[in-house]
Amino acid sequence: MHEEREQSLRLRTNLFWCDYCGFQQEKLYHVDGESLSSFSHLEKWKLICLVEQAVYHSHLRRQRMLGNQMQGGLGTPGALSHAYVQHPPLRCDIPDIRGLFYDDANKFLIAPTADRILYWKIAPFIPSGPPNSDPINEGPVLSVRYSLDHKVIGIQRSRHEIEFRSRETGVTCSKKCRADSETILGFFWTDCPTCDVILVKTSGLDLLSYEPQSHAFRLVESKKFNVSWYLYTHESRLILLASGMQCTMFTGYQFSAGGIVKIPKFEMMMSKTEANNKPVLAADDVHIVTVYGRIYCLQLDRVSTSLNLYRFYRDAVVQQCTLPTYSSRIAVSAVDNIIMVHQIDAKVVILYDVSLDSYAPVSAPLPLLVRGLPSNNRQASQTADSQSSAYGGTIYGDGWNFLIPDLICDAENGLLWRLHLDLEAIAASSSDAPSILEFLQRRKSDPSTIKAICLAIVRTIILERRPVITVAKAMDVVLDSYSHLMKMGGGLPGVRQIHEQSQRLGGQPVEGSHVISQGTSPGPTVSHSVNPDQAGGVANRSAQENSGVDLGIERTTLNTSSDSDEITNLSGVTSQGTSGYQTSEAITKRQQVVGEDSRPLSSGTSMQHGQHAGSVAISPIEMFQSVFAIVEDEMVGDPAYLSAVIMEFLRSASKAGLKAPPNLYLMMATLLARSNRYAEIALFVSNKILEPSKELAMQLMELGQQHPPTRKLGLDMLRERSLHHDYVAALLQDGYYLEALRYARKYKVITVQPALFLEKAVASNSAQNLAAVLSFFCEFTPSFKTTSDFGRYRHILSEMV
Repeated sequence: MHEEREQSLRLRTNLFWCDYCGFQQEKLYHVDGESLSSFSHLEKWKLICLVEQAVYHSHLRRQRMLGNQMQGGLGTPGALSHAYVQHPPLRCDIPDIRGLFYDDANKFLIAPTADRILYWKIAPFIPSGPPNSDPINEGPVLSVRYSLDHKVIGIQRSRHEIEFRSRETGVTCSKKCRADSETILGFFWTDCPTCDVILVKTSGLDLLSYEPQSHAFRLVESKKFNVSWYLYTHESRLILLASGMQCTMFTGYQFSAGGIVKIPKFEMMMSKTEANNKPVLAADDVHIVTVYGRIYCLQLDRVSTSLNLYRFYRDAVVQQCTLPTYSSRIAVSAVDNIIMVHQIDAKVVILYDVSLDSYAPVSAPLPLLVRGLPSNNRQASQTADSQSSAYGGTIYGDGWNFLIPDLICDAENGLLWRLHLDLEAIAASSSDAPSILEFLQRRKSDPSTIKAICLAIVRTIILERRPVITVAKAMDVVLDSYSHLMKMGGGLPGVRQIHEQSQRLGGQPVEGSHVISQGTSPGPTVSHSVNPDQAGGVANRSAQENSGVDLGIERTTLNTSSDSDEITNLSGVTSQGTSGYQTSEAITKRQQVVGEDSRPLSSGTSMQHGQHAGSVAISPIEMFQSVFAIVEDEMVGDPAYLSAVIMEFLRSASKAGLKAPPNLYLMMATLLARSNRYAEIALFVSNKILEPSKELAMQLMELGQQHPPTRKLGLDMLRERSLHHDYVAALLQDGYYLEALRYARKYKVITVQPALFLEKAVASNSAQNLAAVLSFFCEFTPSFKTTSDFGRYRHILSEMV
């Protein structure tokens, strides 16, 4: 019955518009007369996927057609998805292993056996070879973490004991807790200057310092409070400690190289059930992610099936928005600064970019696919079930564990996958070129591919003759991104070299436990709003993205002032978040509450933003070579449109403080002349819109063969730029040899051969003029009398007389 209903959805869907974020306009949906409200959330998601597939394939067909005309189409063959895992995975299904553990500090996947630890280094790439190993004592293993210098292995043996083993000597020591009053929840290593290991217990935190000489651990400090469970990621260096009846009260610390920062105590919001029961927040429902160097926390509210997004500041924890999930079973990943929300039941992925103007998804939800399967299995129509049978596991199976930021561990089958974004598919599924260019310029996963996609998008919108205002916005995005890179130091040396070539060529705390909420939005209605992280404009966004460059400085700043256990006074502002996005009024209120002095909490790792931005940024000369030089041949019959596009490019380059390549001015002049728009050429030259250069002057003189005023513009440009030799040669070419002589005398131009002047004088058949030219060169160049030209033309003069 369920399969028949799904088949009915596929065959009889009649949709005119699809707002996949909220389904608020249900009157536009009908399937054989049935209202969309009659479908379950899962059926809604499947319906949306069908619509997105139709839209995507429409774009794909258009890109393939375009690919016949130009190089570098955007279409991506194969199955439809925006996120995928690459086959083959890391296979760690070794006999006799006792579970799989992930050490996120060292990027180790660890598989303990009875007397050894096997581990794979999975960064920067998942390996294909055998694992490394270390001997250990026999006994139970609850978790394993290597020290940051890889010299010591920490093994949690029970809920009351952790064993530390020196890899060099094999010496072991143990840290135990009081079995009658507390238990050990876990531990982790840190690069904090005051301690090396943090023990997390139900009674609080123990900060331990390691002494290598004696292989002993010294207690530095104990922080006492009740802890139900905790969450920690090495990428953020942030630990969240849950407490309270519902586990919604949180205490946080950041242990980084700059010291210890205490996060204000705050409470996460939970909806009440119909029976007024108080649900308990589980550790699996809270996720710490780091994107663009900022630390966020995502909390699943299973009752309202929504995802609350929090951002950490030094003196506040801010609830940024609430995202609908339509399911109580989700997982969270972070890939290339994109937050992935996995819908486990619907088996689709939703992508969010927190740098966008709103918190709407980047694209519609689509399945997670396996790429790189054997050729006989790699079919475009392949389903999740067929893919599962192809690699021997189940997509979103019960054994899948999502490891922050971008890994999936299939414990049942002993497989480790890494998540990837299909940027080509995302680009092909969007018709909003400026927005997708902004999105791509913030990515760093595959710089060469990203740059190729961006250039192909710009070529495509020009060849499709999109509205000039759309092309202008696209130009602004590309050039503003490159300009910002240059202002930030130029990124990679290669980028600086391209740039140089382009330039040559052309609040008070109070007691309490609060979280700042953005107000309520009852029901499933989604109200789009402005992202408070968005400062407006590509350059401002890029400046925020680059916050990771100065993380070391930021950490120092955070630790120079005293830590506060309290948070900004939020009286009258705190409220329970519900499904829906924040309103702009609430954001304004929140910004006023947090204040300008509230600094964001930075992650403990550098983003290396300059490198990835340097590799994806597109210089003006690259725009000319890979866009304009290619599309010119394709648009011979429409010079007016291409001229308008180049004008917008010149405007955008000027606004960004960049010089356009000289060849672009030549192309512009040629296009205007081709349309007989000589008056505009004169206007652009006089107003310096067409940047004066020798090349442009020569081009104007050539274009002016049929239009003397335009040729005169070229002559005047040579003279104004003091290109004396070229100016004299141009006068000679036009027959003005006497004027050329006067100019040569005035500016002492000795590089033009006398024979050229004398030939012009002979051609005029004037003995007087020939005599004047001979006299000039005898006076101007004394050695002229000793040349053969002097005797020859003197003889011609005597015959003429």
